[in-house]
Amino acid sequence: MNDLTLPRASIDAAPRPEPAQPSTPPVLSSPDPRKLTTSIRASAQLFEDPRSVALLERIRRIAPSEANVLIIGETGTGKELIARHVHDLSARRHRPFVAVNCGAFSETLVESELFGHEKGAFTGAFTAKTGWFEAADGGTLFLDEIGDLPLSIQVKLLRVLQEREVVRLGSHRSVPIDVRVVAATNVRLQAAVAAGHFREDLFYRLHVAHLALPALRERPGDILPLARYFIHAYHQRLGYGPVRLDAAAERKLQAYAWPGNIRELENVIHHGLLICRDVVLGADDLQLASLRIERADHAAAASLADPAHALEAALRALFDESGEAIYDRIEETVMRTAFEHCHRNQVQAARLLGISRNVLRARLIKSGEIAAQR
Repeated sequence: MNDLTLPRASIDAAPRPEPAQPSTPPVLSSPDPRKLTTSIRASAQLFEDPRSVALLERIRRIAPSEANVLIIGETGTGKELIARHVHDLSARRHRPFVAVNCGAFSETLVESELFGHEKGAFTGAFTAKTGWFEAADGGTLFLDEIGDLPLSIQVKLLRVLQEREVVRLGSHRSVPIDVRVVAATNVRLQAAVAAGHFREDLFYRLHVAHLALPALRERPGDILPLARYFIHAYHQRLGYGPVRLDAAAERKLQAYAWPGNIRELENVIHHGLLICRDVVLGADDLQLASLRIERADHAAAASLADPAHALEAALRALFDESGEAIYDRIEETVMRTAFEHCHRNQVQAARLLGISRNVLRARLIKSGEIAAQR
């Protein structure tokens, strides 16, 4: 592979040891966290909670295939570590792993970075440049925050996945490639598709195999093991002796909602070790970003993270009011919100709700949202 430098992308082409399938360690970590490309990244991933164990088993089933993979999870849940693990368990593990943050480049630059360009292709293109697809040839290309790609680039990405070849900007010659794509997002791509912000055909092309990473609050069995892992990692780095969590600190960690997921937990442990005065890390040493950690706040955070839970809570509040025509009010709110969400496009709003445009239009006229045509 030619030498090249890709900004905000990491290329790992060194041969990796054969993974031991039956005894894969329950902890994934990057030997060099600086290789991770996302701005808020998890430097470790642990599989202790039953949901995490099930996720690890799914990874082991999917990884050896050649299928494209879509990883869905909140920021800080360790999506890039999972992508690297998929690569390590595949037949491509001795070839490059190229990680790219799709949101780090402007629309005018991302095409050149993805597919490369020829000399003179645009102002400032003084030399030819290999793109990420060519750099990852034979290996895996990890596209983080895939939902940030402009629609114009989504079209070209779809063609590359279908034809398995790229055409550099400013060239008419196609270059064959052999790349497995692992994409990741922290947004609901189905909603983006319904709203017209993401191509449906590209979504299904990437969604051949998908991995849903639960948030840290949804796998409480991983919280304390991860905390102990970070204590061990940082006390060695800081030159401390052995440090342990006391019971109050453990309760505090387990009661917190962790909106920043694994990365936030790591930062909390790191800070706690810096101010800890004893071999015991106490509850007072754990500063949780000035956020309250009572159970009620935990439930509220879970509601914000789970739209269905929040909707259920709102409906119960409406039912408690015992007002008139509750169903009509709910239906009107749903129709109006979908209409506004789709920028007042009736076709897209009807598609989002799974109803016909005529039904949607009738409800919007009834509510006075739009005027009836004579």
